[in-house]
Amino acid sequence: MLLQRIIEGLEIEEIKGKTDIEISNITYDSRKAIKNSLFVCIEGSVTDGHKYIPEAIENGAIAVLIQKNVCVPDDVTSIKIKDTRYGLAYVSSAFFDHPSEYFKLIGITGTKGKTTITFMVKNILEKAGQKVGLIGTIMNMIGDKPIYSGRITTPESYDLQFIFSEMLKKNVSSVVMEVSSQGLKLNRVSCCDFDIGVFTNLYKDHISPTEHDSIEDYFAAKSKLFDMCKNGLVNIDNPYSERILKKASSKIYTYGIEKNCDIKAKNIIKHPDCIEFDVDSKWFNEPDERHIKVSIPGLFTVYNALAAIGVSYLLGIPYKFIKEGLENVKVPGRAEIVETNNDFTVIVDYAHTADSLENILNTVKDFASGRVVCVFGCGGNKDRGRRFGMGEVSGRIADFTIITTDNPRSEDPESIINDIETGIKKTNGTYIKITDRRSAIKYAVENAKPGDIIVIAGKGHETYQIFKDKTIHFDDREVVRELIDELSNNNAIGQRRQTNAVDEL
Repeated sequence: MLLQRIIEGLEIEEIKGKTDIEISNITYDSRKAIKNSLFVCIEGSVTDGHKYIPEAIENGAIAVLIQKNVCVPDDVTSIKIKDTRYGLAYVSSAFFDHPSEYFKLIGITGTKGKTTITFMVKNILEKAGQKVGLIGTIMNMIGDKPIYSGRITTPESYDLQFIFSEMLKKNVSSVVMEVSSQGLKLNRVSCCDFDIGVFTNLYKDHISPTEHDSIEDYFAAKSKLFDMCKNGLVNIDNPYSERILKKASSKIYTYGIEKNCDIKAKNIIKHPDCIEFDVDSKWFNEPDERHIKVSIPGLFTVYNALAAIGVSYLLGIPYKFIKEGLENVKVPGRAEIVETNNDFTVIVDYAHTADSLENILNTVKDFASGRVVCVFGCGGNKDRGRRFGMGEVSGRIADFTIITTDNPRSEDPESIINDIETGIKKTNGTYIKITDRRSAIKYAVENAKPGDIIVIAGKGHETYQIFKDKTIHFDDREVVRELIDELSNNNAIGQRRQTNAVDEL
């Protein structure tokens, strides 16, 4: 594609060189530049892409997009703009011929619930016969096929537009994606044609030197989505929704449980393995369009389901597909029951904040016939305050807590565990510290009693552990299955040790 076509309409401060040249590739990584590439210089928190212009040119770049006054060889075209992060989104969308204009694009933002809602919407749309793309924390998918994925919720703008183009080639009719605050703040989703934007909630979970410096910065990033979408859907029960209603330029609809709204849940019935409720909305007029059953337990599931119902209605999906899609939806690592074939239950959940841990523990507490045992740790290089909060929550609700390691990253695992212990000491909760996560899970499984529910929290769908010097494969679900097999073979389950520690557990 000609460079002049790629940059057409982009607000440019200065151009040096030819624009009637053919561009074969766009990259923001100088190492990935090939012959006839456009190299976009991104200024990041760790390094500055402008430093790598010589390497990109050596690898074949014939044009660069810059935001600083830097020296560029005369035979290489340079285009200077105000913000190359936005510029990357702009040229990437143009390079792939604006793929998001050719399908329905649904963006889900908020602190909690994004992953579950994307899976709910995907399941509903597939019940209605659509081919659906999904982009999110757990994986990116076209139909049931996983595709390119990284460890960030929202891919960089070039990667996102590439994924969109691949989805379009596979004839998707709708794409549902998680939209992170960083994705919005750093212009990764700029130039995307959103049909529907959803706001779930906002909590103080991502306030840190590496994420957002204040709750206002966090909110400002989230609220950007509602100036980018045609229709918005917000959880009216969250305090920040009122501000979105006042600020947004798009048409906004509301959902909730407590306040008056466009789509409301009433007559909620909780079960161990699901939740039921009636929909109160002028959108659904027939008596048989009222009752909903969702295959994920917990009150938070009601909010997530309401969002998915609202999205589906705005897309014109008939009620019967909404009902079918929610009845059998499964979300990896979200209140996921791991089969044990024993007289206790193991649930793996992604809960990694005090609020989300409280939600899952209260949910299982409602139907546990035995004790609730919580196994969790906290991630390193994150808000230290959440460790105290999670410790306090587990100590208050769980009958026994096993404090262990999550993803310590560059921090000392023992220091993180000690912070969690500080929180749990504010309660009367009993606990033990076992640094190695596999050993902690083994302790819980080996000493489980009939009717117990073991909640292994924090990592959910993740298949790795990140340490200061290495990243290892680690999947809580796999570990539980391996330990169950191992302990069963050793006849350990059913012949549980009679020790003081076990009595406490």
